[in-house]
Amino acid sequence: MGRETISEIEYFARALKAPRIRDAAARLAEQAREAGWTHEEYLAAVLSREVSARESSGAELRIRAAGFPGRKSLEEFNFDHQPSLKRDTIAHLGTGSFLTEAKNVVLLGPPGTGKTHLAIGLGIKAAHAGHRVLFATATDWVTRLQSAHQLGRLPQELVKLRRYGLIIVDEVGYIPFEQDAANLFFQLVSSRYEHASLILTSNLPFSRWGDVFGDHVVAAAMIDRIVHHADVITLKGSSYRLKNSGIDTLPSARPENTAE
Repeated sequence: MGRETISEIEYFARALKAPRIRDAAARLAEQAREAGWTHEEYLAAVLSREVSARESSGAELRIRAAGFPGRKSLEEFNFDHQPSLKRDTIAHLGTGSFLTEAKNVVLLGPPGTGKTHLAIGLGIKAAHAGHRVLFATATDWVTRLQSAHQLGRLPQELVKLRRYGLIIVDEVGYIPFEQDAANLFFQLVSSRYEHASLILTSNLPFSRWGDVFGDHVVAAAMIDRIVHHADVITLKGSSYRLKNSGIDTLPSARPENTAE
């Protein structure tokens, strides 16, 4: 390319705030000439580099903003430790189709069976697909809602959260809630019902959520909304973290930990 053409490309790239166009144009020019690309093919190749870079950068920003406690991918999940879990089921969820349908995912099972890993992996997939994601434990979500309620801004907070394509609620059931906290959590679930998706993980079956939320009526209404459009997946077995430790079971890893 001539110096004048290069200068023009640099100017246009700066004006569009797309510096990668300048680099791609120079890098692909010789390749295009040698391969006999048409003008349209060359332009498409240059623009595709910019779009790919932007999508990758945007996904990284969304992942960082999500608040994940660590990075876990679906590809890293140890299915050998969960032989009853169908790979196809998780792969389908990984496509993010449940997000476009405002469906939920519920992961139930004893501690250490991979619930949080799957939740994070699905969250990262969602971020790569362009969805905004937020991750927190159930107790942290309640604390956030309580703060908004005390400031008289709960309705605004719920509207704000509904703009996120996916909210992940980890560890439902590890710590029981007072009734006021349970009511706030119910409002979060209700505000997203048929509008946006939730992923919830819990070490307890639905039949014991009434004990967690201190109100069986509220728990029943909450579960009804969560599972109406949801994939409920039950993980089984001992904790992967205790593998080779000589410890087979934990106090909460009892047979009743099912989705019943």
